[in-house]
Parts: sequence; structure tokens; C-alpha cells
Amino acid sequence: MRADQRFQMKLRCLGMLAVFVFLLAGCSRESAPGDVTTEPSRVSAPEKYNILRQRLAPFFEPMGKPEPGEWLRTHSEPGQSFEQYINSEPTLPTDARRTIYIRPLGKFRADERKIIGETAEFMTAFFGLPIKVLGERDFAWPLALENYRIHDTEGTRQIRTGYVLYELLEPELPADAAALIAFTSEDLYPDDSMNFVFGQASLEKRVGVWSLSRLRDKNPLRFIERTLKVGIHETGHMFSLQHCTKYYCVMSGSNQIIERDGQPLDACPECTAKICWMTDLDPVERFRRLSAVARLAGLKEEAEQFEKKRRAVLAN
Repeated sequence: MRADQRFQMKLRCLGMLAVFVFLLAGCSRESAPGDVTTEPSRVSAPEKYNILRQRLAPFFEPMGKPEPGEWLRTHSEPGQSFEQYINSEPTLPTDARRTIYIRPLGKFRADERKIIGETAEFMTAFFGLPIKVLGERDFAWPLALENYRIHDTEGTRQIRTGYVLYELLEPELPADAAALIAFTSEDLYPDDSMNFVFGQASLEKRVGVWSLSRLRDKNPLRFIERTLKVGIHETGHMFSLQHCTKYYCVMSGSNQIIERDGQPLDACPECTAKICWMTDLDPVERFRRLSAVARLAGLKEEAEQFEKKRRAVLAN
């Protein structure tokens, strides 16, 4: 995103703060022992990842001072460097567990089913792992009262994320699953302290969920872009990627949809290095595939950016 666009987004965010100040939401990931690595790195970054980060840095805007209403204004997070990541014993794909499974959960419209397929294609290129979409499954209504609620001010139904993660997904985690993420049209909440979340994932259990409920837009391209961002973000958490605080990044936290819209549809240099390291991905081929699938989804500007990054990484 250009600096002028970022400035305009921040102005919009300030203008909408009175509306959104009661929301404490965005994304949630379950913490675990060793969630933030503060010890000195034990393993140095291989030189090829240092070069990769250097060549991608010009494409990303460093994280500035958080504005009122933004995630980092209300959440104190130190971030996670590439070196911290590789020394933190992250949850990684293995030879026996290399497939990311997507479970559609609930009822979907035709355009939402189309987005599920587009998301699977994009995530395959993004993480370099095969994606398998499972059959649709509905919630078994009526749910127990502790597993859903009616939002106090909006009057809408919300499903508790812990119920989805640990009662629905964890018991059915396939043996060859690198991760299992549910894709639902239902609104989500983690507990009574928060108004909603776009999604939530476990850093250890390899299960996650994200919702379309607050991503819908009259512009179909914006709808698919939001869906991809949240799906990638939550899947990244399942591979132990923490919130990014160094750059505006797809792994950065967000309190509200306007903040998510201002974040790029890509991982920053630090997070790209983590993804390429964890699956031994060739970054040149990764960007080539990302450009191709983004173009097929109608995301022309993003496709061009991926191609520019491919050429930058390829340069001698």
C-alpha cells in the first residue's frame, strides 16, 4: 500500500473510531508456553534468507506508531523475528503431515462456495503445501448454551471459537494434516471479554477457524481479498507465526475490518522468510505461482506486485 493510501486509511480509521471503539476483536490466537522468544538466538539465519529479506524490504512499509483504534494501540506485542521463529521450536509440516485441510462449516451461498475454492488455490501457492477441501458440515442445532450467544448490541448469533476448535475440529484432525481450518459463515467470538473475532487458531493443536460474517462486501474482489487475508493469517498462526509488528503485513493483528483492509495480501520479509524456511520453498517459484492465482481471482494489482517481487528476488 502506498504512503498516501496508508494516510487516507488512518484518517478513515480515526473518523470511524467513535463507531468501533467498543470493538475488541480482529483475530485471536491461543497463547502457549514459549509464545514469545526473548532468549538470544541459538541458530543464525542462513545467508539466503538474509538476502531474501533485503530484496523484499522495499516492497513493505515499516510499522508506524499505532493510531487510536488500531490493534497495537490496545495490544502490547513484541513481534517475532525470523531468527526468533526458527529458534522457537515452531509447529511445522512434516513428511507425514503436509496437507492443509479446509472444512466448510455451516450454510453457504453460491458466491461463498466459489470463494472457498479460490482460497484453496491461493493458500496452496502461499504456503507451498497441498490443500484439500472437505465436505460441507453444518452445526448440529440446537447447540448447548455455552457454545453460542446472541450479541448484546447487534442482536446477531455468534459461535464460540473454542467449541469449533476443540469439540468439532480437533477430534477429526486427519493423520496427514499439517493443519485443519474451518471456514464458516457464522459470526465468531472467543469469550465474553470480546465482541467478535475474524478468526482464531491454536499455536499448538494445528486447528483454526475463520469467518466470512464480517468480511462480506458489495465489491466481490474486496470480499475475496479479505477472505484470503484472514485465512492466510489464521493458518500462519497454526505454524507458530505470531503477529508481525515490524511491517504492515498479512500477519499483523487487526481490531476491525478497516485495519485489515489496509494490510497487504502478502507476508512481509520476515514472515516470508519463515514460510519459505518451514517448507523449504523456492521464493521465486512461490511468487510466480502467487501472481498466477491472484490474476485468476481477478486481483490484478496484487498479481503485478507478486511479479515485481519475483523479479526482485531473482535478481543477481
